[in-house]
Amino acid sequence: MLRLSFVTGTEPDKWFQRFNERTYHGGVTPSGSDDPVEELFSGNADLALVRLPDARVEQAQDDLHIVRLYEEAPGVALPVDHTMTLLDALSPEELEGEKVMASYQGPSHVQEIRDGLQVVAANVGIVFAPRPLLKVLCGKKVEHRGYSGQAHPETTIALVWFKDRDAEDIQDFVGIAKGRRANSSRQIKTKKSATSKAIRKREVTQKPKAGRRLNKKKQRRRGGKR
Repeated sequence: MLRLSFVTGTEPDKWFQRFNERTYHGGVTPSGSDDPVEELFSGNADLALVRLPDARVEQAQDDLHIVRLYEEAPGVALPVDHTMTLLDALSPEELEGEKVMASYQGPSHVQEIRDGLQVVAANVGIVFAPRPLLKVLCGKKVEHRGYSGQAHPETTIALVWFKDRDAEDIQDFVGIAKGRRANSSRQIKTKKSATSKAIRKREVTQKPKAGRRLNKKKQRRRGGKR
């Protein structure tokens, strides 16, 4: 069973489903977290879907495998009745003069973003954060829009795991996250390998005991030919 911790603002359900359908590693046990890096480092996860940059990942990169999947678009959250919600994307000039209640700076700022969104829901100020994170955290009284200005920091979603835990189950999940198709040679190999193991196990289980074969030979000797 593969234990995977995924960062708030990601929605990897389709990867979990494909992993369960295409592989025979016992499935995946997912858990959402504001800090999947901590879950990985504490041993509570085999694989982590994280938001970079993260200083802890950079410091431990010699011991880690890091696979970057995609960059996140920057976003801004506003009160639902704000006139700027009529636009799909907002520029720094259009937001000039707005009071910034929170701005994402790193993994430790997710709770700060939550708190800032509560203030925005009360019709006060705006919040800057990766747009996928805002999509998950915004309530009914808050709208999120694209932001055409420079994000600080620019964020990337990546899969991270320790090199000494590298195995087929992790490699198969990484392949699925990167878009590997069900009929790829690796997926087919994984299925065949698992099927072969199951067949061998069944053959061993059903194999007749030596004593029983000996008894049958004795019966043929005693009865002679018919």
